[in-house]
Amino acid sequence: MKVKLKSHFKDRIGRGWQQKLSFCKNPRFLVAIALFSLSLFLTVGPLKILFNRDFLLQILSDPCCQVIIYLSLFILFTIVGLPGTILVITGGIVFGLFWGTFWSIIGATLGALAAFWTSRYLFRSCTEKRFSKNKMLAKFKQSVRDRPFNFILIIRLIPLSPFNLENYLFALTPVNWFPYTAATFLGIIPGTLLYTWLGVSGKDLLNGGDRAPFLICSICLILLSIMPLFLQKKQK
Repeated sequence: MKVKLKSHFKDRIGRGWQQKLSFCKNPRFLVAIALFSLSLFLTVGPLKILFNRDFLLQILSDPCCQVIIYLSLFILFTIVGLPGTILVITGGIVFGLFWGTFWSIIGATLGALAAFWTSRYLFRSCTEKRFSKNKMLAKFKQSVRDRPFNFILIIRLIPLSPFNLENYLFALTPVNWFPYTAATFLGIIPGTLLYTWLGVSGKDLLNGGDRAPFLICSICLILLSIMPLFLQKKQK
């Protein structure tokens, strides 16, 4: 009898503690704990250095840190669908023509691949629901079955094409990630070069330089936008 009473009280005490601690499993409570911990790290912990102005200026003056921040922004912009053209032009202003083109190509390729994988594997159902009625999707699916590399290459050659939208649409097609990445890398080289040159020549123009490079670059961008249309007609 005593054994049964002891076990009964133990069960009641156990259930009582379970009820008291159940709120710990509440998502709001966990978020509050996470925010509180983060605030401690930012104010009294090692991460408080992020609020140090001199430290931030020193980081931004380091070329390696500039490149890392630039590439990270490129990947983030591409995933969330923000226009990367602004970053390419900025890259020309900050890094110059050669390195601005180089880092922009790397950043845009990594961003396109990250958006492709995010759309295909993490948010597949949301992406399909969002773009299921898109008129371009059916064309993309058919074209990547026939000639995946050539089709993606031609699409990427058009500098005024909706780059971020294409990433999501290609993720809904059966194309493999490798030809998608390779064709993207090669296809964006001319447009990236011209947009970087646009940033460099625009900077020189604002500083009182010659306007001819800026005009030539603008004309080349227009011609590059038209050229893939003729290539598509010849293939047909």
